[in-house]
Amino acid sequence: MTTLASGLFLDWEQLTGQPKLVVDLISFPIFSAIAGWLTNWTGVLMLFWPVYFKGFRVPGLEILYPYFPRRVQVLPTFSGDGKRLGFQGFIPARAEKMASICVDVAIMRIGSPKDFIRELDLEGIADYIAEVGRKQVPDMVDEIMSKENPDLWGAVPKSVRNVLHQRIERELPTLARRAFEQLGDNVDQLIDIKDFVIRYLRDNPEILKDLTTTIAAPELRFMVRIGLLGAPFGLLLALYLHVHQSIPVIGWIPPWLVILAAAAAIGVTVNVIAIKMVFEPGDPQPRYRYLWKQALLAKRQPEAAADLANILAYQVLTLPNLARELLDGPNGDKTRQLLERLISQEIHRQLGPTHSVVRTVFGKRQFDNLKVGATSAAVGLAPSLADDPEFAAAQAKKIDEFAARKLQQLTPGEFMEMFYASVEQDAWLLYLHGAALGLVVGAVHLILFGW
Repeated sequence: MTTLASGLFLDWEQLTGQPKLVVDLISFPIFSAIAGWLTNWTGVLMLFWPVYFKGFRVPGLEILYPYFPRRVQVLPTFSGDGKRLGFQGFIPARAEKMASICVDVAIMRIGSPKDFIRELDLEGIADYIAEVGRKQVPDMVDEIMSKENPDLWGAVPKSVRNVLHQRIERELPTLARRAFEQLGDNVDQLIDIKDFVIRYLRDNPEILKDLTTTIAAPELRFMVRIGLLGAPFGLLLALYLHVHQSIPVIGWIPPWLVILAAAAAIGVTVNVIAIKMVFEPGDPQPRYRYLWKQALLAKRQPEAAADLANILAYQVLTLPNLARELLDGPNGDKTRQLLERLISQEIHRQLGPTHSVVRTVFGKRQFDNLKVGATSAAVGLAPSLADDPEFAAAQAKKIDEFAARKLQQLTPGEFMEMFYASVEQDAWLLYLHGAALGLVVGAVHLILFGW
């Protein structure tokens, strides 16, 4: 069998004055280390970048796309509509699935929506809303009545207006506290935390990227460095090639094919080792089962839990986000009905001695309209929570501390499950990438050094 003694461009044996074995013992480890490092480095990049799909339209692709196997269709190389070819980071491309896993194995273990709401300073929020609302009561009532009954409101004596303003202003904190207490008791029916988080992360995939790069930053750097482990595998490959052709039957396989297969295997192997060392096992295991005993990320559970809690509190489960979801989400109509019932009851009580006077001046129908109008206006006060960054940050701190405490109480195995579950399902894509890149590096070695 003919063996190429040099590359296509240089005769390394003649250039160095060393036999082919020595050239291989030096070149294979170097190239294998490059292949491993490059595979893991680009693999880490491919996890997160680009956040949004980047590609170009391919004529006719939308016709063929429906006939591709499902496993091919979900590759991040195709746009969601199947019309463009390009690429999107694995995690952003799987934003909806990743978000679902994150909720199932992380957020739902931390607590229910009621648990989160109860960690907030509900009385403080109510007082804040009341303080904002108190300043707006005169204009709010005037606007409501001027819009619904301008002629009647214009004829109402100023003294009656002032009495109405004063009583509503004085009782507003009590009303707000009762409203938020009721919201807290019924929040499980008013907000679907899983649906909310999935929609939010799907619409903001950059948060998933930040979540992983922040929490597992040291481990991601390790995954890149461990790629250099390809060097000893390259050394073993060089030694094996020296005796390959003397092995019965197996020796019939062309050396160039052995090199390409080994290069692909090295690319996959360093990827597997990197992922396993970072994510498995969660709970410490005997050395005979895992040489590294415990996953690197699991060893940093307290720090990683604090990072995860911080992102959840300050980017996802924020007070403005929860307020918008309660009022404008799929169950927003239920929230408004609850507030309307509470405010309708309260207005009757608040008016007290002025009740009969107002009913006489306004008339029964106009008085009922006042209740509905006040409800709409009160609901409109809630978005003001987002207008005070300091107040929102103070509430986020409470969620941060609560979530961190709960996450740190998980066992290492439970804690790692929520991270590995999102990586494990798409790990084959990284392994495929490692094999492809290994083949490329192996082909380059064949061109430069021959076989």
